[in-house]
Amino acid sequence: MHSHNNNSREKNIKVAAMLNIAFTAIELVGGLWTNSLAILSNALHDFGDSITLVISLIAEKKAKQPPDAKRTYGYQRISLFAAQFAGVVLIGGSIFIISEAIPRLLNPEQINAGGMIWLAVIGIIANGIGMLRLKKGKSQNEKILSWHFLEDVLSWVAILIGGVIMYFWENEIIDPIMTIGFTLFVLWGATRNLKATMNIFMQGVPDSINIDKIREELLQVQRIKNVHDLHIWSLDGETNIFSGHIIVEDEAFKKPNDTKKRIKDILAKHNIEHSTIELETEDFCSGAECEINGRK
Repeated sequence: MHSHNNNSREKNIKVAAMLNIAFTAIELVGGLWTNSLAILSNALHDFGDSITLVISLIAEKKAKQPPDAKRTYGYQRISLFAAQFAGVVLIGGSIFIISEAIPRLLNPEQINAGGMIWLAVIGIIANGIGMLRLKKGKSQNEKILSWHFLEDVLSWVAILIGGVIMYFWENEIIDPIMTIGFTLFVLWGATRNLKATMNIFMQGVPDSINIDKIREELLQVQRIKNVHDLHIWSLDGETNIFSGHIIVEDEAFKKPNDTKKRIKDILAKHNIEHSTIELETEDFCSGAECEINGRK
């Protein structure tokens, strides 16, 4: 299952990388030809995207390696470093683009609007294919990278609209205005995804999981008296992990596997596939919460 997911991620990123590298060259030539800051900014941005995609591809290959004596969880989490790098590049590039666009508001330059329109149509198609390919993926890395392509799709839509307006009304100030507009939107999306990646690094509870709800469902299981030291985190944005101490009646120790199966069934409903469960009696307690409360 994990092998299939990793192969799918690698294939998606490889296709996206090839599209992005090829179109970056087209953007650079087209930006110089049309004298459009929006297109040149996209070329710069896509150059950063291309670097990120190549690094992501390398990371996904590494992530397929099985667990070993040193990395008992395997290498799945290495893709998070690529996701983190992608987010930083996107934010840094967006800030640079805005700094370049502001002077153009004061001193607009002549733009080849007709050329912008044709490049925009090609840009929407090429980047749309890359975005849809990555959007099918579930990993945090693919989610971050899909934002790169969504950003480009939206920017090319803005360039298309702006090119049409400039073609008929010859108002060049639209070029820097739309550049700043879509870049601010991208900053918002990249910051949100970067925050999600940081939550995984900090072993925070995934946004899709309600730990209080899980605690409530566990307490409803027959012969479970209490739960403590519950920890839920995600390995790579897809593989969720649970560990917890479950206080049960003495009778439950006669058939511990029955209790554990019920617990695992509950966890499976919440998309938690790996769990470590420690059963305890009411007379014995271990873990951080026990030490805090003075119980042993």
